[in-house]
Amino acid sequence: MDKVIEVQNLRKTYPLAKGKELEAVKGISFDAYEGEIFGILGPNGAGKTTTLEIIECLKPQTSGVVAVLGFDNLQFPDEIKKRIGMQLQSSQYLHHLSLSELLDLFSSFYNQTADRKALLGLVGLTNKADEEFANLSGGQKQRFTIASSLVHKPDILFLDEPTTGLDPKARRDMWQLIKKINADGITIVITTHYMEEAEFLCHRVAIMDQGRILEIDEPKKLIDRLSDTTQVSFFTDGEVDQAVFAHLPEIKKVHANHPKVILEISSLDHISAIVNMLKQHNITFYGFTVKTATLEDVYLRLTGHEYEEGESDE
Repeated sequence: MDKVIEVQNLRKTYPLAKGKELEAVKGISFDAYEGEIFGILGPNGAGKTTTLEIIECLKPQTSGVVAVLGFDNLQFPDEIKKRIGMQLQSSQYLHHLSLSELLDLFSSFYNQTADRKALLGLVGLTNKADEEFANLSGGQKQRFTIASSLVHKPDILFLDEPTTGLDPKARRDMWQLIKKINADGITIVITTHYMEEAEFLCHRVAIMDQGRILEIDEPKKLIDRLSDTTQVSFFTDGEVDQAVFAHLPEIKKVHANHPKVILEISSLDHISAIVNMLKQHNITFYGFTVKTATLEDVYLRLTGHEYEEGESDE
């Protein structure tokens, strides 16, 4: 497969008060290939949106090199913008224009004629052709934003947190739409802070935290390589001395952050021993769950802290 995005040692800093700087992106490098769904996965504040905005030519980098479809993002931003589609975290549209009229407006920016019926049909909004954007539901607004980004038949589609704020059904509908667009030959780059979303959609993911990329690979390979344990988690009423777990060699790692305790074990066969140990030490526990590895476990292994979805925005 051909590389369609090349990022080398990308850095972005923002000036703060008193001559200080915030380094939002800290020297990351990655490539994205034609025809894939490439995900940038990490919590809010990890640097995902900043990275995307630089690749989309919406802001310049502090240093590093970015090429999109062979064009340098600083030298040829107009050439890049002609060939990409963008769905941003939030979008505003002109009032009193119907969805059909909005698609006509966007296509005129590219000197093209929009296939309104096909675009609205693709995103399941055929019956909303004469409706205004403001009257749509949250999920419908997100789908229309994607339709508007496809009017010029881009080679690459950028989706920045496309399912944030959607209910579970709308989120899964969006997943199916993204898969369908990709199946039509469009390369997709998506940022998300939903582990399940990245695991379901992406051919490869870059796990990002605090401005750095920690690992890049296929989700399944990351899970197989970096999280080969079974995970047991539970809540306790009081602080637990981690020394009590040292008596069980079956426990490979302990993550204790009161009131939650997470134990990584090598086999399901050890669960009864763990339960007996808790009882022997008079540790009151509840919410006892067992699960096999996911991308969240990979993240935990890489960063040493549990994944949080509710952090501050970038």
